[in-house]
Amino acid sequence: MATVDAWVAAGVKQKLERRQIDLGPLGAEEVEVAVEHCGLCHSDLSMLKNDWGMTTFPAVFGHEVVGRVVEVGSAAKGLKVGQRVGIGWSSESCMHCRSCMSGSHHLCATVQGTIVGRRGGFASRVRAHWAWTLPLPEGINVADAGPLLCGGITAFNPIMMYAAPTSRVGIVGIGGLGHMGVKFAAAYGCDVTAFTSSESKFDEARGFGAQHVVSSRDSAAMQKLAGTFDLLIVTVNVTLDWNALIATLAPNGRMHVVGAVPEPMAIAAIPMIFGQKSVSGSPTGSPVAIETMLEFAARHNVMPQTEHFPMSRINEAFERLESGQARYRIVLDSDF
Repeated sequence: MATVDAWVAAGVKQKLERRQIDLGPLGAEEVEVAVEHCGLCHSDLSMLKNDWGMTTFPAVFGHEVVGRVVEVGSAAKGLKVGQRVGIGWSSESCMHCRSCMSGSHHLCATVQGTIVGRRGGFASRVRAHWAWTLPLPEGINVADAGPLLCGGITAFNPIMMYAAPTSRVGIVGIGGLGHMGVKFAAAYGCDVTAFTSSESKFDEARGFGAQHVVSSRDSAAMQKLAGTFDLLIVTVNVTLDWNALIATLAPNGRMHVVGAVPEPMAIAAIPMIFGQKSVSGSPTGSPVAIETMLEFAARHNVMPQTEHFPMSRINEAFERLESGQARYRIVLDSDF
């Protein structure tokens, strides 16, 4: 089907309007998916505002898609019509470069975002390369699974890369990313500390699995944690006291940034050198990493806390996200 219904942004910060769009012919290695649910991510808001300078209007956002396969291209592999699948931030990569061939498809120099130069999942149908169209495991909560495909893998990836079940892990920021980071780290067996500037979230953070909760505004409490953490995962997109956070790391500890902090990070070199500490970052994850995360989430019942809106109320959902009221991820249910 080339013509589909979609919620389209005509320009920067404009209200989305329901329109029909033409997807053109299905590519040989593409899969077309009928959208059932699609998460609303802060990255969609950033793209609507063109915060990153890479939005092409008119635009269709939405990159946490859950739906059923309705058509497969002639060269698509491993998928069949009727299968329930998910599509996340990335929809295509070259499949032949060193990154792709080594399993790091998300680091491909030509990886294509689902909503960057493509039409995303705030539509009746969406398309992606077969390798990026991921079967959902049995037993997963389909209606709430969408946010796992971007926010979930973003929080899960550093835990799988750098933590062990014996690790002491700090999650900085208990929002759309951070609350999933707490859940994943706790399910993995880590000793988890949640950092939040909002005392109203203390009990919720414990409910997500944190053994300890600390106010990120309490400098005395931060000082008491000096030399504690094997891994800190920073999920917020605001400037923090980076050196105070580095001081909480144990020797060989790592601070890993997944929040899109806009300002340069000023970090003193001496504590890094003498503590043999590291600072790193990562985007989402490869198809295999996402499949692993989905299997882990299904096995341990790790799901985001969500609020649901019909897709016809998409502009209201965007307003709620921008106001900071969402607790903690918004999912749009298709009602085309």
